[in-house]
Amino acid sequence: MITSAAFVGKRYAVLGLARSGLATVRALVASGAQVTAWDSDEAKRNALPLPSGERVGVRGSEPQASVPAIGADHPHPTLSPKGEGFSWGDPMLIDLTGFDGIVVSPGVPLNTHPIASRGREAGVPIIGDIELFAQARASLPDHKVVAITGTNGKSTVTALIHHILQTAGVPTTLGGNIGLPILGQEPLPAGGVYVLELSSFQIDLTHSLAADVSVLTNITPDHLDRYDGFTGYAASKARLFAMQRPGQSAVIATDDEPTRALAVHLSRAVLPPLAMDGLLGAPLGMPPIPAGPTVVAVSAGDVTDQSAWPALQGPHNAQNVAIARAACRLLGIDDAAIEQGLRTYPGLPHRMERIAELAGVLYVNDSKATNATSTAPALGAYPKIHWILGGKRKTDDLDACKPYYGHVVAAYTIGEAAELFERILLESGIYARNLGTLDAAVKAAAQVARPGETVLLSPACASYDQFRDYEARGDAFRAAVAMLGTGA
Repeated sequence: MITSAAFVGKRYAVLGLARSGLATVRALVASGAQVTAWDSDEAKRNALPLPSGERVGVRGSEPQASVPAIGADHPHPTLSPKGEGFSWGDPMLIDLTGFDGIVVSPGVPLNTHPIASRGREAGVPIIGDIELFAQARASLPDHKVVAITGTNGKSTVTALIHHILQTAGVPTTLGGNIGLPILGQEPLPAGGVYVLELSSFQIDLTHSLAADVSVLTNITPDHLDRYDGFTGYAASKARLFAMQRPGQSAVIATDDEPTRALAVHLSRAVLPPLAMDGLLGAPLGMPPIPAGPTVVAVSAGDVTDQSAWPALQGPHNAQNVAIARAACRLLGIDDAAIEQGLRTYPGLPHRMERIAELAGVLYVNDSKATNATSTAPALGAYPKIHWILGGKRKTDDLDACKPYYGHVVAAYTIGEAAELFERILLESGIYARNLGTLDAAVKAAAQVARPGETVLLSPACASYDQFRDYEARGDAFRAAVAMLGTGA
């Protein structure tokens, strides 16, 4: 795991004990920090492993005797030898005096969760594990960081850059919104490159990352329930570049108006407040900052021949390749190694992933497509599609998919958005059925799909109404298709 002298003697509250929360607790305790942790899920509390390999369990609301709980009436416990550096306590209840940070999961909605006001009242910053990684960097062997954000394509770009670096023999690891939690991974040797996919939520919890190369794929409306409209969402993405210093680099795909405006803004010698005049209608809230990173603007049009890269087809992947090439060149990778990486890139699970071909019908798992803009390229990739879509919707339309409606033979809607999306598609002249569940949709599509056609899970929605995450949804699709193969 990643540890740092920067955390010695400091105090942190950790709220949420999913994968990143567990890794954070272990890394902080191993670094000599004092950690107070909490999760409302008893099973997650019971599963908490300390660096020693012991588990710190809680029975109901009562901890084992070796690890004290703390509350408003017991703010400063004496930590036991077995639980040294660790205690239980809900940050919403304990006295936060003297704490150096409240570490929360990116899934915690700062616009509505009371922990945000609790932290402000106590004067304690709300941070995430990426910010802790940023603070730990000075203790790590000499390295570089590439940080990738954007509404769509960031997972593919992150995995592609990582693959090219591996192909070139550069020590590298994935982290952030992809792969294992960054604090739970072993530090890279000198010369290594940390490749981080960052959601807007992770950027919101980060204040000092200063990536050597920051990347923006695109900005389209998303997560508007967490922000003050599209302007607030775009501002979150822009903060990644505001943290950079002169001499560092920004790779921006300028295929949409918001990214073009940001590229122009960052190219100025001294950066005034970012207003995106006439585009977003309001400032993004970034104050004037000194000259920032060197901007490298790319676009999908920079790539004209994708025939040699089996896993990188379609216009969206042309943009992904243009970005990855530029970022890897900035990291000193030569063009021959980059080309080898492009040729051998295997693709990502849950992103246009070919699951099986049964009776001449191709089954494709695109569960990672959690909004309509991300789904559109998948619809454009196959000529005759039985489309499974729906879940927890992010918008009330499917407008981004309209150019490819001619490819849809039939649609099968699921989840919270099932009724709305069924109506939208029927009104557009597409045969659509509200099936409710993924299993039912797979079975219905399989009954009517003909050889040469594709059954495509590309939901254009988040998964949280029926699944833990998009990976669980994709795994369920794979399992449902496997059952078809058995004749069950």
